[in-house]
Formats: sequence, structure tokens, C-alpha cells
Amino acid sequence: MRHSYRSPRRKRVIAEINVVPYIDVMLVLLIIFMVTAPLVTQGVKVDLPQAVSEALPEETTPPIIASIDKQGRYYLSSGENADAPLDDNEMTRLVEDQLLLDPRTQFIVKGDGDVDYKTVVKLMVLLQQAGVPSLGLMTEPDE
Repeated sequence: MRHSYRSPRRKRVIAEINVVPYIDVMLVLLIIFMVTAPLVTQGVKVDLPQAVSEALPEETTPPIIASIDKQGRYYLSSGENADAPLDDNEMTRLVEDQLLLDPRTQFIVKGDGDVDYKTVVKLMVLLQQAGVPSLGLMTEPDE
């Protein structure tokens, strides 16, 4: 004989992952990264030439050349002794003094071919902190 009452049916468990919240979180993270990425980058501002480089005109005052040798020592083409290596403080002081005398002084960085990039960038940052508005990079033409 069958019972007249019904047995309670169990609801079936749905075993699906709802991905909508995950998509929302990913979109928010994407927006955060897009906004913050330009703020995180660091660098040294260098004014690059817009055309093929040319020699400096003769009527301008000669530029000050900041050099780096193979050992990473700094030299400056102005000052009492241009052949003596300079430390960071001496380099900054000489550059600041030159800019006080003539704020339109042009500065050029000359690095040995075997010097690593990090050392050249360190010199460029040092010159920028001393107040140099723009730098040139000295190159030798290919033969």
C-alpha cells in the first residue's frame, strides 16, 4: 500500500561558480593599475634631438663636458683642474657655480664606451639635481 503523504523532495545543490563578482573585481583592479602605472615610473628627463644631430654652431659658447672614464670617475671640462677626478659633491658645486655665472650654459655628457648605463644615468641625475635644465650626449660618428 502506498502512503498518501508525499516525501519531502530535496532541492538539488547547484555546483556552479558565479563568475560575475570575479569579473567585477578584475575590472576594478585593471582600472587601479591603469591609473597608478604612469605615477610609478621613474626616469631622468632628457631632451632628445628631433632631427639628425649636427655640430654646435661656432658662435655659441663652448659647452661644459661632464665625462666618465672606464672606472666610473667623473670629470668636468671647467674648473681649476679639468684632469682631476671629482666626487659627487664637487661635481654638483662646480655645476651650480657655472649655472650662477651663465644660466644658458650647455652641458654635454661624454661617457666611455665601456661604462655601464647605470653610471651614466647616475651622472645625469647628479647634473639634473644641480639645476641643469637639459643635457646633450656626446657621440662619435661610425667609421
